[in-house]
Amino acid sequence: MRKSWLPAYIALGLVWGCSFIFIKLGLEFLTPFGVAFGRCALGAITLLIVVKIKKIKLPSDKQIWFKLWVVAMLLNVIPGILFAYAEVHVTSVLAGIINAATPLATLVVMLIAFREEKLKVEQIQGLIVGGIGVLVVLGIWQGIGDNQLNGVIALLIAVTCYGISFPYSKRNIIPLGLKPESAAATQLVTASITLLPLYLFDGISKDYYRINNVLAMVALGVLGSGFAYIWNFSIIQAAGSSIASTVTYLTPVVAVFVGWLFLGEKIAWHEPAGALLVILGAAISQGRFKRKVQLS
Repeated sequence: MRKSWLPAYIALGLVWGCSFIFIKLGLEFLTPFGVAFGRCALGAITLLIVVKIKKIKLPSDKQIWFKLWVVAMLLNVIPGILFAYAEVHVTSVLAGIINAATPLATLVVMLIAFREEKLKVEQIQGLIVGGIGVLVVLGIWQGIGDNQLNGVIALLIAVTCYGISFPYSKRNIIPLGLKPESAAATQLVTASITLLPLYLFDGISKDYYRINNVLAMVALGVLGSGFAYIWNFSIIQAAGSSIASTVTYLTPVVAVFVGWLFLGEKIAWHEPAGALLVILGAAISQGRFKRKVQLS
């Protein structure tokens, strides 16, 4: 039973790792607004069905809805648009690798705006290693190259939004004691409502729907923004948040592989090399190597 969380862990890593290629395929008939709305709306429908089956109630307090809307803006609305926009200009491989810097962005935000904890040596070390990793990923010594600057900036802003969302949720959402399915469903409902006007304004780029592109969007919404939340919560409950957080080390590996295999995206040597440094920096900042030394 101790490893009963492993199938969900693998599924989560695969789905989140493939989400970048799903975005790329969705952009063949949708705009960035359309991709962001589609994934949130499909995810919301999925989770509303789940809470209905489990007979879980959504929050009734308007203040709770507002707080979850803030989380939706930081986790779904702004990053959803920016990641899709970025992938118009950069490869899905680069998007997946930059996404791996989320733990480092979270740490930076906590140090600037959420100063409940003192800065630790391993956190400084992790930020330095991870920062170097991001520069290596971009191949900064040769300029941005084919990866246009506006796409890279969009990715970094999106990851920063992720970084803000986690400490915000810890301070404002976790103490509410909501059931995870209820919080996630409410979050995606508010995100969908927010994105709907943008989708109606400019959501479809081509009136041409290939089956693989449509299925990619369904997978992105139902799995990546729907069941992924359930899997993530089940891993946390079964194995703890420390193990659950390591899925962010798996997703860039999957993103690099599927981008190369299915889209034929070229991978420069410095992208996987930088990705390893980003992952190493995140692991160091989380104190994983220190814990191992203390246990030995």
